[in-house]
Amino acid sequence: MIQRSACVFFRLLSRAPAPPSSKARAGYYGTQATSSLQEACESSIYSRTEDEYAGVDWDNLGFGLVQTDYMYMTRCGRDEEFKQGQLSRYGNIELSPSAGVLNYGQGLFEGTKAFRRDDGGLFLFRPQENAIRMQIGAQRMCMPCPSVEQFLDAVKQTALANRRWIPPPGKGSLYIRPLLMGSGPVLGLAPASEYTFLVYASPVGNYFKEGTAALNLYVEDEFHRAARGGAGGIKSITNYAPVLKAIARARDRGFSDVLYLDSVNKRNIEEVSSCNVFILKGNILSTPATNGTILAGVTRKSIIDIAHDLGYEVLVGNLCYLHVQLPSYAHTQAQA
Repeated sequence: MIQRSACVFFRLLSRAPAPPSSKARAGYYGTQATSSLQEACESSIYSRTEDEYAGVDWDNLGFGLVQTDYMYMTRCGRDEEFKQGQLSRYGNIELSPSAGVLNYGQGLFEGTKAFRRDDGGLFLFRPQENAIRMQIGAQRMCMPCPSVEQFLDAVKQTALANRRWIPPPGKGSLYIRPLLMGSGPVLGLAPASEYTFLVYASPVGNYFKEGTAALNLYVEDEFHRAARGGAGGIKSITNYAPVLKAIARARDRGFSDVLYLDSVNKRNIEEVSSCNVFILKGNILSTPATNGTILAGVTRKSIIDIAHDLGYEVLVGNLCYLHVQLPSYAHTQAQA
């Protein structure tokens, strides 16, 4: 029997409510309608029927950006706390050319998903875990961070405002991306003076084009995703662009993605470019220890919890790729 705590979904709404008054709308979304733009956004959100879907080919939904209706944003100074943000139409934002995120990569992102159930209910997958992980990353990157409650509120607002983009049951999910970045100007190497917390969303299908079929992974022993003492254990934006060359090289050779090894011994399995990895053999489920170089994935944690509940023996530690018959029982889980 799987314990309820093993895989927690965060309920949004069973069904969308009837359109409330303008005053109630502001309270419902946790915002004040301080501008005509905000009022227009809220009015537009509630003008649609609860069963309306966006014009998307749900049967051929890949993992690419599909522009949705709304995003959430708030700002604060370096020594301040984030206050309640606002929904606005999805679109470009302004940044100084000397913004910390542009010059020094001072930024984090998260990724969670909203799902639609057969009964019409909308659910988020363990967003509180993403909120906690962002706080850990923000501390490492010298940034103020929204509280867990603020993070959850922002994610829920974004999901509900874009609910017509949540795919039908079984057709995909609404990928929700919270961003935390040093948006203030800075020239010398130092924390930015201002920070922006932003949340946007896009409907997605499977991350890999192979869907749920087995992946053909290239074991990379030249390029490394992270090193001990670095930022590999947090979701820093600086962790991803450096692996693009390795991914391109692997795909040119006919592989789906890259399986990275540790940077010290160049033999222990770490993770794939965008996800954690598990090795299943019989009743034993093995996965590499994080050790600060591997992202502590929310899905990874969920799989470990469920495996324990189902009676599997879970081993967390070093996995030498030379001793693992990868093609026969390797499994990845996309979107850590």
